[in-house]
Amino acid sequence: MTMTTHEQRIELHDFNNLTKTLSFNMYDICYTETTEERKSYIEYIDEQYNAERLTEILNSVTELIGAHVLNIAKQDFEPQGSSVTLLVSEGPVVEVPVDSFKETPGPLPSSVVTQLDKSHITVHTYPEYHPYEGISTFRADIDVSTCGEISPLKALRFLIHSFDTDIMTMDYRVRGFTRDKRGKKLFIDHEINSIQNYIPEEVKSNYEMIDVNVYQENIFHTKCKLRNFDLDNYLFGYTKDKLTDEKQKDITKRLEEEMDEIFYGKNIND
Repeated sequence: MTMTTHEQRIELHDFNNLTKTLSFNMYDICYTETTEERKSYIEYIDEQYNAERLTEILNSVTELIGAHVLNIAKQDFEPQGSSVTLLVSEGPVVEVPVDSFKETPGPLPSSVVTQLDKSHITVHTYPEYHPYEGISTFRADIDVSTCGEISPLKALRFLIHSFDTDIMTMDYRVRGFTRDKRGKKLFIDHEINSIQNYIPEEVKSNYEMIDVNVYQENIFHTKCKLRNFDLDNYLFGYTKDKLTDEKQKDITKRLEEEMDEIFYGKNIND
């Protein structure tokens, strides 16, 4: 088994057993003033992102990173939310392209093949609403955990493409070690400076972004908040021209506060 580090081939003692995990967390925010609007929004989310649709998304991720599905567990919950877990194994063994190790956005679904083993992909959804402020939030958490030569960060572009996101939080970490032929431990097998380097430029231009990276521990964190705010994108079932200017300002303030609180991880008015 060989792997590429710093554009060179390193011969390994055995299989590359570094564990690489991408955690992709997204939020979609909506203004739902009445109980009926909140109910309709939850029903819409549960229909759009039910277990069947989520399974399709994860199957595409599995195909994209070149894995085989061993088992699928999926469940739609009451009153809302869904979960899907895929156990995956290594795909056909081929020479891994050198650009698999570069910090560039990954592809959309295509014939990308690499080696994976002892791997899993999971998604959980959490639709919810504020009891009286009129804010509804849809959150989805996706984990892609792999062993092998390619980073699950190559699935990031497709995941962003699959969800309509106002806020994204991404964590990437490499755990364990593998050994070269001399027995030397290798704690990471590719260079990485930031998760941002795996996000396409056209996506990055739409978001405010913050990085928190602990390089010596191989931990990388990036969070993103949508820059441009158009109230029409946050109203469920009607447009802002149905509202007074005062009402538009009030709703905008509530939505922006909600997004800021999620982005910065704290309650603004405390």
